[in-house]
Amino acid sequence: MSLAYALLLDGGFLRYKLGKPGSPVDAAGISTFAAQVSALPCLQGMRLHRIYFYDSRPLQIAQNKPWRGGTVDFGATAAAARNKHLHASLIRERYFALRFGELHLEGWRLRPKLLRKPGPVVQIDANDLEPNIRQKGVDMRIGLDIASLTLKKHAQVIVLVTGDSDFVPAMKFARREGAQLILITMGHGIREGLAEHADVVIDQFPPT
Repeated sequence: MSLAYALLLDGGFLRYKLGKPGSPVDAAGISTFAAQVSALPCLQGMRLHRIYFYDSRPLQIAQNKPWRGGTVDFGATAAAARNKHLHASLIRERYFALRFGELHLEGWRLRPKLLRKPGPVVQIDANDLEPNIRQKGVDMRIGLDIASLTLKKHAQVIVLVTGDSDFVPAMKFARREGAQLILITMGHGIREGLAEHADVVIDQFPPT
């Protein structure tokens, strides 16, 4: 029986790398990316077990805006509608399985560009504030799936697309249990420890 591989996609990282300002990546773009990964020479002759896409469902709350008042309905924004459509489309793609974390609103913060303004005094108005939204649970789900796929022998090769060093413990565990780890960073600067615990590191991807 041929070796099996599982493709694990860090959704937030992948959307950041594949999307462009004003042109976010859609389900077709992500599916094309997965097909490009499957065509890698190092995976030829192996059987695809499944493609896991990790992301958070859109925030579904309404929140009062500071200073000028009014309400922001995060579930009614264009970004929320776009992400709902992305998830619904990916569910229908062959071999895709979606794993969801959660988004949490942790107050409001100054926009980063404001902090880069020169001078000792910076004036602030309501438009200089943005919601501070944090993603939780996605990293944990990726780590658990790496461990589960390895222990249950569903996949002997784990292909991980990310630039996040939080997965080092899960990567180390998989390799100790006999799995091979292929890391695709897409040109993202990574910590040395992340590369150290991968068997193969593919930096520039997809090929130009």
